[in-house]
Amino acid sequence: MERDLLSLAALLWIVAAVLGISIAKPLLGRTLLALGIGAALIGLLAGVGHASPRTDVLFLSANLAVGFHLSPAAIWLLGWGLIPAFMAVVGGPPGRHPATWTTGAALCLLGALGVAGLQDAVSFLIAWEVMSLGGAVMLLADQLSPILRNGRAVFFMLALLEVGAVAILAAILIVGSSHPEFSTWPGAFANASPVLIFFVGLLFLVGFGAKLGILPFYEWYPGAYGSGSGASGAILSGVVLNVAWLALARAVLRWVPHFSALTAFGEVIVISGTLTAILAILYAFQQEDWRRLLAFSSAENSGLAVVALGAAVLFRSEHLSLLAGFAFTVGLLQLGGHSLAKGALMLTADHVYEARGHYQIAQSRLLALSPWTIGIGALCAAMSLVALPPQAGFVSEWYLFQTIFQDFQLHGIGARLALAFGGAGVALTAAIALATLTKVFGVGLLGKNGISGTPTHGVRRIAILGLGLAVLGYAVGMPWWLQALATGSSDGLRSVASLMVRGVILVPLTPSFAFISPTLLVFVGPLLALLPLGLLAWGLRSGHKRTPVWAHGLRTLPAASATTALAYSNALRQFYDFIYRSRTVTERRIEKRPYFIKALRFEYSQAPLFGPTIFEPVTRFVRTLALRISVLQMGSMNAYLAYIGVALLLILMSVFW
Repeated sequence: MERDLLSLAALLWIVAAVLGISIAKPLLGRTLLALGIGAALIGLLAGVGHASPRTDVLFLSANLAVGFHLSPAAIWLLGWGLIPAFMAVVGGPPGRHPATWTTGAALCLLGALGVAGLQDAVSFLIAWEVMSLGGAVMLLADQLSPILRNGRAVFFMLALLEVGAVAILAAILIVGSSHPEFSTWPGAFANASPVLIFFVGLLFLVGFGAKLGILPFYEWYPGAYGSGSGASGAILSGVVLNVAWLALARAVLRWVPHFSALTAFGEVIVISGTLTAILAILYAFQQEDWRRLLAFSSAENSGLAVVALGAAVLFRSEHLSLLAGFAFTVGLLQLGGHSLAKGALMLTADHVYEARGHYQIAQSRLLALSPWTIGIGALCAAMSLVALPPQAGFVSEWYLFQTIFQDFQLHGIGARLALAFGGAGVALTAAIALATLTKVFGVGLLGKNGISGTPTHGVRRIAILGLGLAVLGYAVGMPWWLQALATGSSDGLRSVASLMVRGVILVPLTPSFAFISPTLLVFVGPLLALLPLGLLAWGLRSGHKRTPVWAHGLRTLPAASATTALAYSNALRQFYDFIYRSRTVTERRIEKRPYFIKALRFEYSQAPLFGPTIFEPVTRFVRTLALRISVLQMGSMNAYLAYIGVALLLILMSVFW
């Protein structure tokens, strides 16, 4: 049944992609796309309790058997990632070309399914490229920014993703050129030199990290996300991010064998994930666009999941298989909850766009003037992304800290320092994430100014509420989700998942170390809230006490005082100026006398960290090289015949040699 439903889903997505580019029927294409997601979700749910290690052969190509199999981890990540994708499709993207968007979304989901389940390098690489192409088509179809800026952002994304694809291809040629089936790689690569294994591991980290946003690749996130809709962001931050992390996990935990430099390789992964999380959340805090802020937040959560993966590699290097499986499971929990929460806020961004005509973070009273469904859904999602109990992010980040706290079981000083650095980075990230999501929720949905329009899309409101409640259900039902994960697993994941829960209590493998229970917090929390509610009621009965509010250091309160996105984040902007390299420009145009100001211009910005040092020099080099080589295209037929002759000679020489 599972295989049949997934086959049906793939077929529906193919038909939806064809309809999107052949006929302008966006509703029909979206319906087929949603039906395909529904079929895939039912198929994944059917495979939860009885996952089998058997690989289904799809077809034979020459001597290559193209097989498909979804591991329990793949089922977990695909399942939670497809829920916000379904909500994004039924809610409807606000872009200008919905039919083309349907084609992009269908290709993206089809590629993600292939990346999660295909078992050979050739078909895997094709699925990886289809997923990237689908994401680009979605963003180009949205066209919610000027065409030139939109195109540059998408092509910058594709350029960096192709750098990653080349790295993956190089690793595949080294590891599996003779045996492209993944099952043969651990044995075939076990006897290679440690230097070669380490190099291949770095290629996998660069290749899959390009889509995960591992530094410096996170710099394509704000431009690409900022040129599309929240619906596109929900798919990219959900199922696409999940399967990219799954591919990296397969590479570093299965394909890369145990070798002498495995500890150093794990340290590189932990440090890369930590720096990515810190830098991404720092830049997220300074954004004034919903999509750009949430894009950086996605890179931050991706970095946290990579920290868990690096910890798994470190534990594996010292043969601590139980702790390695625990760290890997923590990464699964982190990305599953992130998919739901980020999907809810991405659709909230579309709601803001529908109401105000733009995605800017500004006071709007939108929460007060919108249905209650928006407030509950967005609040649950924001609480999860800042790891507040009892939401999903609280569970996953608590588990992540418990993973890092196991560093005392490692013997190498370098591994311990790497995990200590990861713990400090995760703590800093959590603190700045709290301020960042407070900014997007408080400044972006509250305030005293009115809104310019009235949102009318009722389905999107229900989708936001559904995703917000799913975030809460993800955390409250975690004891049962972990039991289902343990039941459906046939490898070491079974024992690990079963040791992470004791009844309704969540524990890091043992209850003697630490424990929490989001399930009980749901009942205890309202009881604890009775005390502040009682104090509030007593205060209302005793009369209001009015005191002046803080007005950004001013002695007197202005008549119209509003906290802007810049005012909220400016303190951190000044403190971390060595990272932001911020720029502020103020110009005044006067007439005759200085006190007759005709115009005032104020601009501020932050410089990207890697753009001027890495990407711009490469761009200049490519342009210069293209200018020099363009002399070959002189339009002379004799020159072209000479080129062909030289090429034939080189081919003949390669045959004889």
